[in-house]
Amino acid sequence: MGDCLFCKIIAGEIPAKKLYEDDEMLAFNDINPAAPVHFLVIPKKHIENLLELEESDTALTGRLFFRVKEIAKEQGCGGKGGRFVINAKKDGGQTVDHLHIHFLGGRAFGWPPG
Repeated sequence: MGDCLFCKIIAGEIPAKKLYEDDEMLAFNDINPAAPVHFLVIPKKHIENLLELEESDTALTGRLFFRVKEIAKEQGCGGKGGRFVINAKKDGGQTVDHLHIHFLGGRAFGWPPG
């Protein structure tokens, strides 16, 4: 965890444009947005990815999704929706080994995602 980018953001060692923070999680705008609205919600507990969840993490995971939904509404995406993305490990496209949920909105998305 010493080199984890998101742990450093949580610790305040790296700045981020915060949208929400409590004892369990942090939400901030993506530094390289892929949509007009693009933010991340991360647990403060270091969990490498969705495939590493413990059963004891299930309640926290539910609260993360709830918070993404609330922030998406605050950002004006409640009416038209958006895309929730969780990448897991290298083949899944994960680039930071700390569980995080992307929310992308403010434009239409196609399927499959390219």
